[in-house]
Amino acid sequence: MKKVHVWTTYGEGSFREQLRQEILFSEDSGVEEQVINLYPDQRFEVFEGFGGAVTDAAGYVYSLMSEEQKKELVKTYFSKEQMNYSMVRVHIDSCDFSTCMYEAVSDEMDTEFETFSFARTEKYILPFLEDIKKYSGKQVCLMLSPWSPPAFMKTNGSRIRGGELKPEFRKLWAEYICRYIKEFQDRGFIVNRISIQNEPHAAQPWDSCLYTAEQEKEFLRDFLYPAFQTHGFSKVEIFIWDHNKERLFERMCAVIDEETERMVSGAAFHWYSGDHFEALSLARQRFPDKKLIISESCIENSKFGGKDQIMNAQRLSHEIIGDMNHGMTAFYDWNLLLDEKGGPNHVGNFCQAPFLFDTQENILVPQLISQYFEHFSREIIKGSVRIGFSRYTDEIDVTAFERPDGKRIVITLNRSEKMLPVNLRMEGLCAAFVLPPKSIATGIISE
Repeated sequence: MKKVHVWTTYGEGSFREQLRQEILFSEDSGVEEQVINLYPDQRFEVFEGFGGAVTDAAGYVYSLMSEEQKKELVKTYFSKEQMNYSMVRVHIDSCDFSTCMYEAVSDEMDTEFETFSFARTEKYILPFLEDIKKYSGKQVCLMLSPWSPPAFMKTNGSRIRGGELKPEFRKLWAEYICRYIKEFQDRGFIVNRISIQNEPHAAQPWDSCLYTAEQEKEFLRDFLYPAFQTHGFSKVEIFIWDHNKERLFERMCAVIDEETERMVSGAAFHWYSGDHFEALSLARQRFPDKKLIISESCIENSKFGGKDQIMNAQRLSHEIIGDMNHGMTAFYDWNLLLDEKGGPNHVGNFCQAPFLFDTQENILVPQLISQYFEHFSREIIKGSVRIGFSRYTDEIDVTAFERPDGKRIVITLNRSEKMLPVNLRMEGLCAAFVLPPKSIATGIISE
């Protein structure tokens, strides 16, 4: 007999107080109201997994923790029994979530990288990555993303406030990115993908660089891709855009053509400009073989604040479900760890993270969003295939997957203030349960 184990987080959330139910399916009696249908024979994208960013800031805060706290954090994120992360994003040179600005080469005349220094990455980022390997017992894959080329390579002569890559430095910049990949590989890390530029449409007051679609295409086609072939990095996936979704579709249309199609593995995107789920559907329809990954997602304190944990956890979960249902194939959260202020950040651009470390009290403080994320990342494992569904109300967000082991996973997010009943219907069977107000529930369907 089929059964569904329903695991629900509601209210302020607590791992000790979560609602857990085991419900047997019974023969469908013809129920029409309050139904969520699952259609396992309707199959879509294969999902690759979940991860987050090890930034210089996250690594710095991590360095302040005790060994027991470090072990607790890593095991929570990367063990199969908990959040089951398998991927990490790392910035090339500094980003806003760095304790200061830095670059591996600052000498314009050093075309052979004789002064190249990996010291800043080694200071805070590498110890965190090493502990992930040590405490989780698995090798995670890295995605590298640059926020800015070295200042001397840019039209504005600065790492900050945009500027563009000078044409005469495009070849050297491609070689610079390859050098970063090699530095990580030489230390035993797997770099499986990169993005060409973080947020190429924004001249930020922190590390940033602007690319038009034509500039991104030319850099990819004439410099970066050839450099990857020369250095033996043909298996490293290249992602374009790496910015908000409202311009994702048009950027893909502008960059991907007959020449570049084989060079582009997919497009990366962020959530900060709103849902735009339709943009993902358009991209999926136009480019069915390209991967769509969210490379950055978090609650910005300046925009939403960090106090309403329930609302913020629901905001990000609504985003994840919508992205999944419209073609997303992997999810990277932003900082894995920050301090109690949501930093450090060298320009004060503070954000939330699933775990904060109170540097005054020396305690690790899990945020509610970590429990919400676990509903997705623990059960939707690598190789899971999204399946079809229908729902009776837009007050409930739904997504559903079939795992490689045959178990079906259905995630429901109740964004309303009221109790909502569900009749879960699948293959002539039905199971009934109730979603508490402002809750997320994961149903695991098995024999």
